[in-house]
Amino acid sequence: MTLSVAQIDRETDQLVDEWLTLPEVASRLDLSIGRAKQLLKDHKLLGVRRGSGGPQVPAVFLDGKDVMKGLPGTLTVLLDAGYDDVESLRWLFTPDESLPGSPIQAIKAGRHTEVKRRAQALAF
Repeated sequence: MTLSVAQIDRETDQLVDEWLTLPEVASRLDLSIGRAKQLLKDHKLLGVRRGSGGPQVPAVFLDGKDVMKGLPGTLTVLLDAGYDDVESLRWLFTPDESLPGSPIQAIKAGRHTEVKRRAQALAF
């Protein structure tokens, strides 16, 4: 099974400050590239194509040698709500005055339960 990765649009690309290639993700998480690809397939991480080349992952998704706590569950909820990878990325990085900040900033601050609740509401 090959890894299907969406091509990102310029506007969404600009929402993310720093991107990592799959080899960089594998190195930071101390995993093989195959295991890093599996994280994308399993929706534990989200990667997109930026121009040519392989998938890239927002650097903020990693917390030390782990995937950011709360991110995999939020990605699952967004997938269940019908969001594709690019739409999920856009939602995570778009500022929301009621949070305040973006959903990804709220997850990073430990408020992933609140973010998941908001993501669940998107399906209705």
